[in-house]
Formats: sequence, structure tokens, C-alpha cells
Amino acid sequence: MKNPIAWVMVLGGFWIFASCQPKATPEEYNAKAAEPERYHQCVKQLTDVIIHDIFSPPVASRIYGYANLAGYEAMLPGQPEYESLAGKLRNFTAPPKPEPGQEYCFPLASTRAFLTVGRNLTFSGDMFDSFEKKFYEEYRTIGIPEEVIERSMAYGEAVGKHIMEFAGKDHYKQTRGFKHTVTNAEGTWVPTPPAYMEAAEPKWMQIRCWVMDTCSQFAPPKPVPFDMTKGSPFYKLVDEVYQLGIHQTEEQRKIAFFWDDNAFVMNVAGHVSYASKKMTPGGHWLAIAATIARQQKADFAKSVQAYALTSFALSDGFISCWDEKYRSNRVRPETVINKYIDPKWTPFLQTPPFPEYTSGHSVISAAAAEVLTILYGDSVAFTDSTEHPYGHGVRSFKSFRDAALEVANSRLYGGIHFRDANETGTIQGRKVGELVVERLTRKQLTANQ
Repeated sequence: MKNPIAWVMVLGGFWIFASCQPKATPEEYNAKAAEPERYHQCVKQLTDVIIHDIFSPPVASRIYGYANLAGYEAMLPGQPEYESLAGKLRNFTAPPKPEPGQEYCFPLASTRAFLTVGRNLTFSGDMFDSFEKKFYEEYRTIGIPEEVIERSMAYGEAVGKHIMEFAGKDHYKQTRGFKHTVTNAEGTWVPTPPAYMEAAEPKWMQIRCWVMDTCSQFAPPKPVPFDMTKGSPFYKLVDEVYQLGIHQTEEQRKIAFFWDDNAFVMNVAGHVSYASKKMTPGGHWLAIAATIARQQKADFAKSVQAYALTSFALSDGFISCWDEKYRSNRVRPETVINKYIDPKWTPFLQTPPFPEYTSGHSVISAAAAEVLTILYGDSVAFTDSTEHPYGHGVRSFKSFRDAALEVANSRLYGGIHFRDANETGTIQGRKVGELVVERLTRKQLTANQ
């Protein structure tokens, strides 16, 4: 445009138009920022990264725990009805406070804290780059002033840094690199086909507990002794798995496959082998938490709280379970059946690389189900399509506990656990879930009664 006067008029008109646009009030943009779907997106992104990086189920639970703790603590200044978990989680101290008199968008701070920790505890940081660029830009479109965005993100980062310092003292680094000693004693765990992998996380019980007093607080009864004499309690357990494997129904196969949740499956075809990556059990239950939050129209705060408490139950569930696994060191069904009954028998699911008793998926599922039951109710029916994209179908349940019981049965149908490991594991997990809610939500539960 060659006419400078006309150019000035155009600019002036644009300035007048822009200045006349309605600006969102703090109440308006905070309400939009607090759409719980934003937090659900963050959890889904972290799950995608965890699958890509192939973290073991216990390690994945640790990542979820710290990321959701960060998200929870960073939202609290805007949610006075919820309280900090400082002094409630073991050795956890209060994070930094926001600057008095300054304006913040705490839902933004919450997602920023979550993603800060998630990025730091995983390997593939590049998977967060494009997601975060688009994700944070959405906050600008709802009218949050730039200075509020910067201040809120800085606060989220400060909370995330505090959580990372807390994570650095949980003894995780000291448990790296250890190997489980295989004794080959009768009835003890040995590596299983097809990959014959080493036992996973043999020192996980040394990780700092989240809510439990000790890793053995809910130690289950000792498993029945190894005895392959026909008619013995152990023989009956073995024979049940064997017979189910031979006479398995289509429904039992569907149930087993639906809850497989094996983070790393080795596929062998002739001389070629390749790995399949899947969602971990913890990721599956957090996806269920997202499904329920959407179904129940839970607001941002309750959604974040449910994620956090479920994560802590999952984490302490794994610690409790792994404590027993490497104490009892019990053999897997596949090993016993191949040696004593049928050398050609194979389980429907691939046997995970760690001792059998108790069933990890049974423990953590019961723990998560107990948390969700107490938060949402004991008769919340839902349909779980979490792993439909991975070919696992869709299943419906009358309640969270109903789903957890199906998980326990799925391990028997899959041929990878004995019945007592599933049933005892379910009891063990319920105790963990009850403790998490009892110690961390007294104020909220009292207020809601």
C-alpha cells in the first residue's frame, strides 16, 4: 500500500477493532482452562510415551505417581477444599507457594507440572515437544493474558522441580542393575520361554512406599508348598491351570487377552523374533479412571485427585506385591507343567519375567478398583474400550470391583498364574487401596458426607 495515510488508517482501524474485542475475565478463562479434558490429554500423552519407551509395569507406576502428584499439588492454590499431601505421603514436604497478590491460572500450572515431571522421568522427550507446543497454545486462545500464562507455567515448573527432588530420594537409583539369583531349587522361579528374560525389578520392594508404612505391611499368607504328589494342594493348582489351557472357552480367551497388559511381548517365528509393545496394567487403570471421569462429568479437581490416588494405589500395590514375589520366589505354571505333565503345553498368554506369587495384576487392579469405588461409588457400571485400538476389544462391567475380579480370573485363564495367587493378590490389593484413601482423603470424604 503506497498511500501512507491509508496505511495508517488501516492500522488504526485494526487497533480499534482489536481493542474493542471482549477480554476474558479471570473467572471466564479459569473456567475454560479447568476443562478436565485438558488433563486427560496429558495423561494419555504420558501413557503413549511410556508404551514407546517400554517401561516395566512397576517403573511405569512410579512415573504416573510422581507426574500426578505434581499435577495435584500445582492445582491446590485454586482449590481450597482440597489439601496438600505434604506430611501424608511418606517424606513428602510442601511444594513452593504461589506469589501473593499475583494472578495465576492454576489449571494451567497443574498440567505444566504434570508434563514437566512426565518429561523428566521418561526417555523420549521429543514425543512431548509437538504435543506441548500445540497444547499450551490452546490456553492463549481462551483469553488468558500472556503474563498470567508465563507466571502460571513458571509456578507449575517450580512444583514439578520440587516433585523431581522428592522422586530423587525414593531409592530408585540404588535398585538399578541388580539381578535375581536363579537357584534352580524345586518349586522356585526360573526364566520362561520364549525369551527366557531375567527377572524384572528384583529390588523393587526397596523403593520408598507412598502411603504404606513398610513394603511388607500387607504381606499375604505363604503360598502352599511345592508338592507334585497327586491330590496335594499344589498339584490341584497346577492341574487346574493345565486343564483350563486344554479346554479353554472362547470367552475365557477373550478375557485373558483383554487384560493381558504385558508391556513387552516377544514374538518368535522360526528364526525371527520381534517385540510387541503394549499398555501396562497401571496405564490401563488410569485410562479407566479417565473413562469414569468423563462418564460422571467429574470436574478438573476431582479428576486430578482420582488420577493421583489411583496412581499411589498402583505404586504401593506393586511395591507390596514385588516384596512377596521375591520372598516366596514361586515357580510359574508353565515351568511346572512342562516338566511334570506335558512338555509341549504353552499358556495362552506369554509368561511375564518374574516370580508367580502373588499376581501383580490382581493386586494393583484391586487397589485401583478400591480407590475408584470409594471416590465414585460401588455400583458404577462402565464400558472399557481402553485397549480397543490395540485389538483387545471392549468389555462392560457392573462396578470397579467386578472389573478387578475379572482381572484376577484373566491370569488363570491366560495360564500364567495359579488361582491362589490371584485370589490372595486381590485381598492384598484391596487393603492397599483402602489405606490410600483413608490416609489421603479424610477432609474431602468428610465434607462430602
